[in-house]
Amino acid sequence: MSTSAAERAPGVAPGDGFAARARGLTKAYGTGETTVLALDSVDVDIARGRFTAVMGPSGSGKSTLMHCLAGLDTVSAGQVWLGDTEITGLKDQELTRLRRDRIGFMFQSFNLIPTLNARENITLPIDIAGRRPDGEWLDRVIDTLGLRDRLRHRPAQLSGGQQQRVACARALASRPELIFADEPTGNLDSRAGLEVLGFLRESVDRLGQTVVMVTHDPGAAAHSDLVLFLADGRIVDEMRQPTAESVLERMKRFDMSRAAGKD
Repeated sequence: MSTSAAERAPGVAPGDGFAARARGLTKAYGTGETTVLALDSVDVDIARGRFTAVMGPSGSGKSTLMHCLAGLDTVSAGQVWLGDTEITGLKDQELTRLRRDRIGFMFQSFNLIPTLNARENITLPIDIAGRRPDGEWLDRVIDTLGLRDRLRHRPAQLSGGQQQRVACARALASRPELIFADEPTGNLDSRAGLEVLGFLRESVDRLGQTVVMVTHDPGAAAHSDLVLFLADGRIVDEMRQPTAESVLERMKRFDMSRAAGKD
């Protein structure tokens, strides 16, 4: 959950139970008069073993927040932890190793290697790291995602939904501490999108994973345990046990308040 700066001293990491955390997270682009503040002193806790959705209008900072929490982008100020490891200030090589070993990623584009079959795509990050996959865990992931009969197929032989399921399995294969999903259903039709959201939900409920998903879709957010709403680089609200209707209503009220503020 998000926590105001007044409730916690800046720079102090909270206790156990959080997969990722940030204090005073600030990200600015440009300098001087051209500076754009993408994130403005954000404090946030990502609960372990939960599904968190991040929503907000275009330019609100939701993707920037995900990238900073995942160590894909540097921060201008503040601190970020993955578990008990502070990642702000780590060297590039250390960050690369941390992302490879402890974080899984899903994006709109499936990023599958066309010359590899589904199984080879799933285990690729583990193979690159020079490790052997946990066979029992890998079988559990493959069966949870319904990919057992597609493992020898190359991406071109799979539907969009099946390709995203392979991408989901790849993110899960190394049993990461945290999975970041950036609009994972953006390139899918509604049926395939619902399948993938269902599998992400199952990965939390059945496999004990932690998922953070950036989305603009209230229906997608309804699969989460908690929705964080961003505006102008800040977390302005949160909603537990969301439904598509409650998220949509909240977004409508948010849009109306923004429009009123411009008048």
